[in-house]
Amino acid sequence: MVVFTKYSPYLVVDVTDCKDSDGKPVAMQPVTSLCRCGQSSSKPYCDETHSRIGFVGEKGELRNKDRMRDMVGKEITIHDNRGVCSHDESCVHGSPTVFRDDKTPWIDPNGANPEEVMATIDKCPSGALAYTYRGKYGPEPDRAPAIRIVKNGPYRLEGGIQIKDDMGSVPQSREHCALCRCGQARNKPFCDGSHDDAPFEG
Repeated sequence: MVVFTKYSPYLVVDVTDCKDSDGKPVAMQPVTSLCRCGQSSSKPYCDETHSRIGFVGEKGELRNKDRMRDMVGKEITIHDNRGVCSHDESCVHGSPTVFRDDKTPWIDPNGANPEEVMATIDKCPSGALAYTYRGKYGPEPDRAPAIRIVKNGPYRLEGGIQIKDDMGSVPQSREHCALCRCGQARNKPFCDGSHDDAPFEG
């Protein structure tokens, strides 16, 4: 579980599998405080900088709305929630004829065969994308609880790690999501790609 308030770091409870961007294990305690303001000198750990700078982890007014849209194709329906997207572009690179960042609408569910679409969506780290194929909603991955730290990017939670905060934040996927680590996301606690513009290093 990851527990926090809008004024606190991420308090990670009973998660032992955490790796940095090089795949090296990050030492975890029964309760580990991870930085979410983006300015700790001990990243990924919290060093109380958030208190000194007056960090408040609230959602911004200009954030994308947290809502699911359905893009219905001939064989597959793609479900898309921009509100929790971390903009890592794995979808654009994985299936560029379906996920098109230079066109509107940006998703064409008929742009590739269903197998390619499903394989691409299965790699979405934020849970923003899902699909329905032949009347069945796409299955969630079956992974053990783990945290993966993206270089200069978010914390990726896998394996159904529950988050609990004072704003009632709920990820789109119960199995995985991406949490902001730079402190600049407009849809905190979820990453929205703001680390690319911050700039953020860590």
